[in-house]
Amino acid sequence: MTPITEVAGRRLALSNLEKVIHPATGTTKGEILHYYAVTADAMLPHLRDRPVSFLRYPDGPDGQLFFTKNPPPGTPSWVRTAPVPHSDDPDARQVVVDDLATLVWAANLVVEFHTPQWTAAEPGVADRMVFDLDPGAPATVVECCAVALWLRERLAADGLEAYVKTSGAKGLHVLVPLAPTPSRTVSAYARNLAQEGEAELPDLVLHRMARALRPGKVFVDHSQNAAAKTTAAPYTLRARAEPTVSTPVTWDEVAERRDLSFRFEDLGPRLERYGDLMAPLLAPDRARPLPS
Repeated sequence: MTPITEVAGRRLALSNLEKVIHPATGTTKGEILHYYAVTADAMLPHLRDRPVSFLRYPDGPDGQLFFTKNPPPGTPSWVRTAPVPHSDDPDARQVVVDDLATLVWAANLVVEFHTPQWTAAEPGVADRMVFDLDPGAPATVVECCAVALWLRERLAADGLEAYVKTSGAKGLHVLVPLAPTPSRTVSAYARNLAQEGEAELPDLVLHRMARALRPGKVFVDHSQNAAAKTTAAPYTLRARAEPTVSTPVTWDEVAERRDLSFRFEDLGPRLERYGDLMAPLLAPDRARPLPS
């Protein structure tokens, strides 16, 4: 029988808790749910009021992976959804993870959490900008650190403050809090900055996605600023062999240019030491307008 657990006043059926999801470490679904419960205070502010897309991997990273934006079948009536009209479905809605019960319910589906750069209150109006730094082998996250440091300095020249986290996969995400700005305007600025990076660091930076150009360079993916795109949320587990997490890091750690990879058991001690390093993304006084 599927156990029923009460979470923040909601009754949840949590299934297959002993099932191994991350085979390299033997990490079970129950351990994953525990991770999200204990990191909820840090994670929820980055999900709150943002329509969530799910990358589901119920049988682990070697099983079927599928991306979904629609509320999954069986979504409880108490789970909040928000209208996110699409060209092919003007009545589309998506889940919004505002509270602990919704977070645990979603985690029970075994998912990565992905969000847009805008909130449900203002679709297509970005309150942050993201650069996804993706290394092409033999480049690694070490090369991504060099690019992130260049981006930080260049953004500062435009009066913008940058924060950084691991992607939880191979690279880094550089994020910038913004005064509300149309996504198309943010996309154009980010594209121009990626092109500038390639011109200044031609042996290291690439602004185009072409696979043939990728080996040994860091692709600065600016496209995730488009209104229809999403990015892995801070603190989400990733569908990898090991239970790696998209983890906020300090600029000092980036400056050391070392391998930056963290698993879910690392996050508790890091939160105790640093708190939420991404919290400034949500502080209104940190948001700045893009230069005209």
